[in-house]
Amino acid sequence: MGQNRTIYVIDVTNRDGVQTSQLGLAKIEKTIINMYLDQMGVFQSEAGFPTTNHETNYLRGNLELVETGAIKRLRISGWLRAIKADIHLAREMVPELKHINISISTSPQMINGKWQGQRTFDDVNNSMREALEMALEHGFETVGVNAEDGSRTPMDDLIKFAATAKEAGATRIRYCDTLGYDDPFTIYDRMKTLAEEVGIDLELHCHNDLGLAVACTVAGAAGAIDGGVDAYINTTINGIGERAGNADMISCLLAIKKSSGMAGRYRLDPSIDMKCSWRLAKYSSYAFRVPIPINQVGVGQNAFAHESGIHADGALKDRRNYELYDCEELGRGEPEFIETGRMITTGAYGGIKGFRNVYDRLEIEFRSDEEAREILDLVRLANVTTGKPLTEDELKFVAQNPQQARKILTLSLYQEPEILEERTRVTRKVGFPWEKTSSPKT
Repeated sequence: MGQNRTIYVIDVTNRDGVQTSQLGLAKIEKTIINMYLDQMGVFQSEAGFPTTNHETNYLRGNLELVETGAIKRLRISGWLRAIKADIHLAREMVPELKHINISISTSPQMINGKWQGQRTFDDVNNSMREALEMALEHGFETVGVNAEDGSRTPMDDLIKFAATAKEAGATRIRYCDTLGYDDPFTIYDRMKTLAEEVGIDLELHCHNDLGLAVACTVAGAAGAIDGGVDAYINTTINGIGERAGNADMISCLLAIKKSSGMAGRYRLDPSIDMKCSWRLAKYSSYAFRVPIPINQVGVGQNAFAHESGIHADGALKDRRNYELYDCEELGRGEPEFIETGRMITTGAYGGIKGFRNVYDRLEIEFRSDEEAREILDLVRLANVTTGKPLTEDELKFVAQNPQQARKILTLSLYQEPEILEERTRVTRKVGFPWEKTSSPKT
């Protein structure tokens, strides 16, 4: 039965990755990552927080890119707490949003540690059901339900939580190994049991506190498939994430496609195009300002480097002697050129002549001086928000999608007074005492 099931990718770089301490992305950088994810064939991007004011224009702009076809397949989703106030507010702030995940803590540690004895597991379960039912009533098309700290949640409670969510109409259950507590053997067993007992598609969300995020992700996906349901793996680009990070996307994909126990046995979403790997990893490194480790799987500088005499001799005779997969499969292998002579750039203080020169090199023409100056204004604004020279793809994005670029680049607090008023009104009406706690992070 499991052999007919599929592993899909839900990338959480733009939600969990940007929560990493001391790191972050400008909204145009999050948008370019979404466009790269789309080109790579990723199923869904958890793009951000629809109840956070500065995310509103970015999310709505990206949803417009879906409508215009600039983003062709990728689903844009949002993360919410599993409380009614968040559901209502998300619908008000980003009315076009179709896909969400709602999250609540399920382990004894977090229930007791966060709510200090005021809530029980049954309270959490009931709150999740009420929020889920409200989300479906508000017209969200898919609602994933997150069990935060699922790996420290007793199996009986986890089964009850998942069964409640399935009965109430959840699309998937996200099993969150929030502290990186699991190992590949236990998570395989837990996912297989959960799949067999409840029969609902499962998401795997693993952190790397023990260095096991990738191993747990692929093992958990195998357990879900063997239990008879589809698996959805949560990844981040280059493993960027809170504390020690999340499961690295490219490592997970290569493990599923190439490892001895998974290759040919488990079906990966056929839309995935591994040739986009290098460009995606390189851009994410630039945007986050975090260098790719020299030994990073697939995309590190030494991933295909050989120096030892025996290794070099073997690789030259037949690269399969010391390379499990080809660099070309990941979009590597082509030479990259660095300009060492005269360079004309455009940015926050660029003028129209330099701007025209840059876009001429990109073979982009403007219909009028007015259009060129409009794009120049957007390029200047984009440069202010990133604080870095714009990449060629960022420059092309602004020129080709000016309406959406303007929305995405605009950070406004114009909604704040009415949103705060609405949040207060809904919270008082719902009356959940634990809604005043800080947002959980899965």
